[in-house]
Amino acid sequence: MDEPYVPKVNDYVIWDKGEYGIDEGWVYFVDDAYITIETSVKPRPDAECEGSRHQMIHTLLLCHAEFWKDLQYVKSRTPHERIKHYSQCED
Repeated sequence: MDEPYVPKVNDYVIWDKGEYGIDEGWVYFVDDAYITIETSVKPRPDAECEGSRHQMIHTLLLCHAEFWKDLQYVKSRTPHERIKHYSQCED
């Protein structure tokens, strides 16, 4: 029997939510109770970036541990890669 998938930061996953559709993206945060999946990244408007180290807007989807069984692992990326747009991750 296969071991259940345990999400890790920087894993690319597909979440099949049945009748609610499919979402995919990079695991951004992991906790015992939930993970967040980064579904998109876009640059912040210049006016909002002034004086901030946060240059990007990240869209995150919350996935509770009870749904991890519905995740399909695709691949992992190395933590030091700097991604500026999610389309860079579809290699």
